[in-house]
Amino acid sequence: MTGLIPAPSPAAERRERILREAVLQGLLDPERSQLAAFVDLDGVAATVESLHRAFPSAPPVLHAFAAKANSLVPVLAELRRLGMGCEVATAGELARALAAGFAPDRIVFDSPAKTQAELRRALDLGVAVNADNYQELARIDRALDGRAPVSRIGVRVNSQLGGGTIAAMSTATSTSKFGVPLADRGSRRELLRAYLDRPWLTWVHTHAGSQGCPLDLMARGVAQAVEFAEEVNAAVGRRQVVGIDIGGGLPVNFADDETTPTFESYVGQLRTHAPALFSEASGLRDGYEIVTEFGRSVLAKNGFTAAYVEYTKSMGGRPIAVTHAGVQVATRTVFNPDAWPLRIEAHDASGRTKQGRSVRQDIAGPACFAGDLLARDRALPLLEPGDIVAVPDTGAYYFSTPFHYNSLPEPAVYGVRTAGDGRVGFELLRRAQDPWDVPVLEPAVGAR
Repeated sequence: MTGLIPAPSPAAERRERILREAVLQGLLDPERSQLAAFVDLDGVAATVESLHRAFPSAPPVLHAFAAKANSLVPVLAELRRLGMGCEVATAGELARALAAGFAPDRIVFDSPAKTQAELRRALDLGVAVNADNYQELARIDRALDGRAPVSRIGVRVNSQLGGGTIAAMSTATSTSKFGVPLADRGSRRELLRAYLDRPWLTWVHTHAGSQGCPLDLMARGVAQAVEFAEEVNAAVGRRQVVGIDIGGGLPVNFADDETTPTFESYVGQLRTHAPALFSEASGLRDGYEIVTEFGRSVLAKNGFTAAYVEYTKSMGGRPIAVTHAGVQVATRTVFNPDAWPLRIEAHDASGRTKQGRSVRQDIAGPACFAGDLLARDRALPLLEPGDIVAVPDTGAYYFSTPFHYNSLPEPAVYGVRTAGDGRVGFELLRRAQDPWDVPVLEPAVGAR
């Protein structure tokens, strides 16, 4: 039959229940808190469980959450309690991982621009380090000064197999800024010599990219890393390289509530393209230890943003809803909407899903430039002042990484758990920033 509205998904029903309770408890309020974000901690636990279940229990696997995807310390601490490690790309992320309680040996430090001080701190702590280039290896040589490292140390390799549909997210291109190239003339031989000269280089790291990268490209990149590891071990005649850091990058489906692709489907691709990663075909009695660095695929679908509609208008015949969610919490979508489209859900002031005939309209943010739009020409029940828009799939890289354009304040972030009796409970993960609380630097003594 035609004209029937499809039944809401369980995930959409859960978002509605959370929104209604948030309104009742005053976490969303048209006068005091017009924008807030929510992390479904029950959903996070289920996702982490599916990740652990997808990979074999032997050889050992450390699933290190990519902190850049959501670096809120309470979120990181929750992931630690769920048995994950943490991958960091800056000193700031390393500090947050330590504050969240991660043991140093469950932290992996990746960055193309590590300073000497950052390297020394990581090595002193025993944090795993993936070197990005030969100059960084030379810095590690100097920092170790002949000592055997406590840290697991590897080199990031670039398979140079190509990119996906989003160039900015593709890191295995021929000219990527990351890692040591495997296909450039003479590069593989130089890298092999670096491993032969440094018996403490016991890991190989690779990462082909993330959103927009097909699974087979990612798996073939891992296969290149495994092949190089076996080349090192064959050259030294012993088990020098014991582990492969396969990176993360599992894409996320932003079109609806279905979780696809799954971790299981990716492991299937790994078994097809890099079987030695899991089996004794590697020549190692126990296979390779594995580190993963998933971020977006762990958090994105377990978080959403909600904002009130402040004003509505019509321009050139098209309705426009001006909301409190825009570039400050959806930076990638606003600046690159074709690559990062987001769904919008319409709710009334109580949080209930709004009914009515769909009308094509723009969903605008509060920032003072014309392109601050969450969605263009989107079919939704006609929004009115006081309604609420919910933006699913924003648990990673959105509200947790605010953009301070126009000095727009950071919204409050709440963790959500559902009790056995169905009651929704909230815990504050980040306080809302007060726009009137402006830090003023004290003038230096003698300054005019």
